[in-house]
Amino acid sequence: MAGFDVPGASLEVELSDEGGHPVVQLHGLTSSRARDRVLDLDLGHGLSGTRLLRYDARGHGHSRGRAVPDDYLWPNLAQDLLHVLDAWFPDEKVYGVGTSMGSGTLMHAAVADPQRFAGLTLLLPPTAWDTRVAQAEQYRRNAALIEEAGEAAFLAAGRDFPPPPAAVGHPETVPEVVEELLPSVFRGAAASDLPTPAELARIDVPVRILAWVDDPSHPMSTAQTLARVFPRATLTVAETADDVRRWPALLHEDVGRIS
Repeated sequence: MAGFDVPGASLEVELSDEGGHPVVQLHGLTSSRARDRVLDLDLGHGLSGTRLLRYDARGHGHSRGRAVPDDYLWPNLAQDLLHVLDAWFPDEKVYGVGTSMGSGTLMHAAVADPQRFAGLTLLLPPTAWDTRVAQAEQYRRNAALIEEAGEAAFLAAGRDFPPPPAAVGHPETVPEVVEELLPSVFRGAAASDLPTPAELARIDVPVRILAWVDDPSHPMSTAQTLARVFPRATLTVAETADDVRRWPALLHEDVGRIS
């Protein structure tokens, strides 16, 4: 693992080099490389025959960041990603994998530099456009609650919401963000959205969209809209944890196809 400096942060980056096609994998909001593995969302785990690059987003996991909400806007996270790719995979087309916030980061990066990517796997795309308004307000409430009552109160409030059916059975996890940064991370997410459908329609690479049912933070409406918007999209929907456990094999197939 290596520390990699970007403006206002230092990212903890790891490369699993087995030769083959370059792949980058991004985690979701308040998660990390380690937490995604616990939640069965680390699709790159065991992905053989590739050069798999994973890193904790700024302020998450073992990466450092500042208490500045604008630092966590998705277009800024996309610039972090492009800096990482320039350092590890210069002048190569990369296959991108991202969960929730990570999928938003990938989409912004692909809009900014469409020649950078050979294909995308977007796990659990988040609320976007019309559905983003209510989610953004919830993130702002989260930030205020943490500042007023602490992280423990925020975690207690979250236990009132059952997980989606496909996520049942995993151990309880906590945010992989230190408490003093959590309000800024949530406010950055609240001020973020996916690129417009018109912008995304110009990304002409294979896109696999992986969604699951009954999750208001990752609604089927976003996944279905993305499946219509991307010129070369495939939508796969999970209803059970067993369905989710099949996702790594789909990634292996998709990366092999573009390789």
